[in-house]
Amino acid sequence: MRIKIAVAAAFACAGMAGPATLAHAGLFSATGPLIVILADDLFLGEAEGHLGGAGTLVMHAQKYPALTCSGEFTSSATAGGAGQLRCTDGTTATFHFQRLSVFRGYGAGVTSRGSMSFSYGLTYQEAAPYLKVPGGKQLWHNGTELALADL
Repeated sequence: MRIKIAVAAAFACAGMAGPATLAHAGLFSATGPLIVILADDLFLGEAEGHLGGAGTLVMHAQKYPALTCSGEFTSSATAGGAGQLRCTDGTTATFHFQRLSVFRGYGAGVTSRGSMSFSYGLTYQEAAPYLKVPGGKQLWHNGTELALADL
C-alpha cells in the first residue's frame, strides 16, 4: 500500500511541475494541447498520456471543424514514441515523436494525404520550430486563433 501511495504522490508532484497550460486529466494521466500540420491543413486538439506510456489523441481541422481525427500512441523516456491516426475523411497516418519533457514534445509522420508534423504540450510560439509549414504559408496567430495563412 505504501508503494502505491508513493507512486501516486511522485506522479502528482511531476504533474505539478509541468507547464501551466497542462490540464491534469486524472491521477495517472495528463492532457496537453496538440498542434498538427497534416498535408496543407492545420489541426488543433489534445493528447492524453497515461503513466504507463500509452495515450490517445483527438483533433479537428481548423478550417473544417467537422473533419476530426483520433489515434493512439505509446512512448518511453528513452525511445520516444510512435502511434497511428485515423480521420473522418479516410486519412490514415503513422507517426513518431521525441519527448522534450514528460509532457512536451514534437514529431512527424506519413499520412495517406502527405507529410505530417506536430507538437504537443507546447504553445504555438514554442511549437513553430518543430512544425513543417507548407510552402507559401505561415503559422499565424491573431490573438485568439491559430491559423495557416498565405505569405
